[in-house]
Amino acid sequence: MQRRERRLRLRWNERVPEGQAWMNEGMMKELGIGGEIEVVIGGKKRLRFFAVAREGVPRNEVWCNEEELREHGVADRTIATVRAAG
Repeated sequence: MQRRERRLRLRWNERVPEGQAWMNEGMMKELGIGGEIEVVIGGKKRLRFFAVAREGVPRNEVWCNEEELREHGVADRTIATVRAAG
């Protein structure tokens, strides 16, 4: 069985704790995400975060800690492939 994945926009947000990613609850259900997610940027850079459902996060966005994304060289509004970690 193939894992479900979507291309979503990564956004910087200083309120998100390091190691977490805030997502729309509907998108989490659609992708079958219950815990960790894998974020792949440009087919090369792979990051893992613990997904947390939050109200106010648009369906097409994933909010991550600003400093953590900067450390990995990821710009605000970057498009990435997001799927359940497995």
